[in-house]
Amino acid sequence: MNPTVIGIIGILVMILVFLSRMPVAYVMAMIGFAGFSIMISPQGGLALLSRNIYEVFSSYGLTTIPLFVLMGQLAFNAGISTRLYDTGYKYLGSTRGGLAMATVTACTAFGAVCGSSPATAATMATVGLPEMKRYNYADELATGSVASGGGLGMIMPPSVVLIVYGVLTEQSIGALFVAGIFPAILVTILFILSIYLICTRRPELGPRGESFPWKERLKSLLGMGETLLVFLLVMGGLFVGLFTPTEAAAVGAFGVLAVSVARRNLSWEGFVKSLYETLGTSCMVMMLIAGAVLFGKFLAVTRIPFNIATWVGGFDLPPYLVMAVIILIYFFGGCFMDALAFVTLTVPIFYPVVMALGYDPIWFGIIIVMVTEMGVITPPVGINVYVVFGVARRVVGEIPLESIFKGILPFLLAVVVGIIILMIFPRIILFLPNLMY
Repeated sequence: MNPTVIGIIGILVMILVFLSRMPVAYVMAMIGFAGFSIMISPQGGLALLSRNIYEVFSSYGLTTIPLFVLMGQLAFNAGISTRLYDTGYKYLGSTRGGLAMATVTACTAFGAVCGSSPATAATMATVGLPEMKRYNYADELATGSVASGGGLGMIMPPSVVLIVYGVLTEQSIGALFVAGIFPAILVTILFILSIYLICTRRPELGPRGESFPWKERLKSLLGMGETLLVFLLVMGGLFVGLFTPTEAAAVGAFGVLAVSVARRNLSWEGFVKSLYETLGTSCMVMMLIAGAVLFGKFLAVTRIPFNIATWVGGFDLPPYLVMAVIILIYFFGGCFMDALAFVTLTVPIFYPVVMALGYDPIWFGIIIVMVTEMGVITPPVGINVYVVFGVARRVVGEIPLESIFKGILPFLLAVVVGIIILMIFPRIILFLPNLMY
């Protein structure tokens, strides 16, 4: 049978098995193993299965994930994420959908000290979902804002996907980090506008909260001091070359711990709880990545991504149309594969094409991250959706996956609008890198 046909059948079978509510990591691993065994051999499939899981859990580069998760959990148990959320709530809570707006704003700020999209989603779901449930927010709006806001961790530096892109293309990681700041702010504003429009049309989805005087609002800004301190510590060290991204994650975790201990906001019980939560969340995320990478290996041997890239490269079209096709490929690919796996697989293919078209490599890197951000909230893979689903079950009770996927649709449209704006006005991305580098 034709390898491409086998790949398409594998994708369709995976979607059908997802409907049985089987854990997504196991589904991707199962389909990837079965497909690879059919394409190569059962022995090859078994070797890939054992090697893939070992490589994921022993990868030095992926240690950024548990370290960033630890940083996020320490921040949560020390009250940093709560104070960020409290600041956003005091400024936005009195408007319709204000709690959801505060959640998105806090996700942006927390992404600046976390760097991991699933970790941001998990942490802010723990903080935000109980509050939104208490104020009778609709499940769709509450979970959709958390899952989508968590995706901002992919854009706001430090970003793991940007690090991978910089390594693959030999671009400055510092320049990529700086370039991601304005797009992250842009998407945050678009998310807030989306929530405002939704709640203006249907006020029952996000009732108004209480209003606070300006004295309390200004006082709440003091709670963001440690976030800014840790952000400057991590980003500054990366910019001047003091440490690698993995070391930066370790320094960030230590920085949050040191600040929390100095302010006496972290108890011993909170520290132990942070370790347990880090273990649980990291295992969940790492298993998702292992399954996604295994499925990506199967797609690679079917040569579906390579055939698509060759097909696009052969188009005799204007550069902007070729770029639009590449973006569509990243969007649909992100629906089925882990963002890191898909970026690693396709950047070496599309990067020379994009450079030949005359586009800036830093600009292209940010656009890729914007598109893969949609992948973390888009069915059927949508890692952030499953992270929020798992956390919600622990903190507020089970919420149907259908409700979460329904809730992310307005935010998905907002990201599309953001990508269009950045394509029309590329200097939004390139202004800071050109200024600093």
